[in-house]
Amino acid sequence: MEIINYYTSEREASWPRLRNRERSHVKVKALTLPRKSRSFSIKEMFFTVRAALFSFAVTTRSLIRYAWMIPAVCAAVIIPVMISHLIDYSMSFAKVVDFENGNAFADEYLNAAMSSFALDSVFYDRDGNILSSDGTLTVSSLVIKEPVTYQTYTVRSGDTISGISKKFGLSNISTLIAVNNISNVRSLRSGQKLSIPSYDGLVHVVAAGETLSSIATKYNATVEDILDVNNLASETLQKGMSLFIPGARLDSESLQRAMGELFMYPIKATWRLSSRFGYRIDPIKNTPSSHTGIDLACPEGTSIYAAMSGTVAYTGFSSVYGNYVIIKHHDGYQTLYAHMSKIIAKKNDKVSQGTVIGLVGSTGYSTGPHLHFSVYKNGKLVDPLTVLK
Repeated sequence: MEIINYYTSEREASWPRLRNRERSHVKVKALTLPRKSRSFSIKEMFFTVRAALFSFAVTTRSLIRYAWMIPAVCAAVIIPVMISHLIDYSMSFAKVVDFENGNAFADEYLNAAMSSFALDSVFYDRDGNILSSDGTLTVSSLVIKEPVTYQTYTVRSGDTISGISKKFGLSNISTLIAVNNISNVRSLRSGQKLSIPSYDGLVHVVAAGETLSSIATKYNATVEDILDVNNLASETLQKGMSLFIPGARLDSESLQRAMGELFMYPIKATWRLSSRFGYRIDPIKNTPSSHTGIDLACPEGTSIYAAMSGTVAYTGFSSVYGNYVIIKHHDGYQTLYAHMSKIIAKKNDKVSQGTVIGLVGSTGYSTGPHLHFSVYKNGKLVDPLTVLK
């Protein structure tokens, strides 16, 4: 019994220790298994992340390789559209004149550019008297020694009234205009025949009731000169008779009309002369400055007309004149129309007097809606008020 009890007790006594060992062993296994499972998850995540990064790198490399195609496609679409717009723009604005050439003033640059339009080295004054190349008056003393004679001249390309007159020793362009009954010198064409008298003067058609004395007084001539130059034996006149009056010339307005030099005002609507030609106080800087034309103040959108027939030489925009049009006329005249809100005329347009070329605005160096109007004669500024009707 004792032995049995002993073993029994020993067995019973050893069970707890075995259980503890088993528990300890189980605990170790229990602790070891999660560690193995956790180690496997991190490794798996590592490979997953690495694969994702590799895939991203490959994708990025592909994108970089073909990224140039994106701007190329955009350029292929946008560039033709831009070119089309640029062509349309260049067609609507024939040539942009840069008035700000270095430190030069706008009017000085424009003056230099316009001087290239001088058409002839022989000019004339407002009375038709021909000027020499240095600008001095050509003096011709009229001495009647024999009756007037006529030559026939065929107009050639490049001829001018003043040039033809000087070639035949005449001192006033109104002689050829009056003798040949030229209503507009711009109608002269190459091949046309002109009668050239041997003296300066014009032809007068005798009206009913006129006498030789009254005609001589009218033209500031002498009866003797009229008799001699027309080879008349008496002072008896008949209605409709043509008399050559030596030394006579057209009045200034008739001459200007024949030369097409009567400029009309470029604004037909109501306007106010806000600034004259010459020196003035600059309305923006409030300092003395030279004004190259006249300013006609009127509402924005008012129609602007060509002051005289001619060819549109330039259209464009400048910071000084805003939207502008320059028209080239005959005998070295040019007109400038500035600060337009809209340009209607285009380069090389043939415009008649009174043609609408634009609308009044306030673009460029301006304080309000108005038209700046300048006139140039052979590249030199002219007071517009001296040539306007």
